[in-house]
Amino acid sequence: MKDILVVGKLKEEKFEKFMGFMQSDVGINERKKIADLTKTLGTVSPDKNSVMFKIAVHNEDALHAFLDGTNPVSGPIFEEVMESYEIFTISKIK
Repeated sequence: MKDILVVGKLKEEKFEKFMGFMQSDVGINERKKIADLTKTLGTVSPDKNSVMFKIAVHNEDALHAFLDGTNPVSGPIFEEVMESYEIFTISKIK
């Protein structure tokens, strides 16, 4: 497992659609292919235009496909709701 931080910028007024997908059975099943959902931490900006998730990834290729539109399930939704995203590797500092 690798700790990853994903920061996404959502299109105007698309937060509810984004969260609806992420919390749906379909969205959860796709997310399980990428990461351990029990270790996921998420937050949203006060204006609901940005989201941030810390995830424990077990399939980086699936993560990239999930976000970049090449995943056939998440692609159409993310095309509609996501303006941009950044992915960061997290490392612990003692």
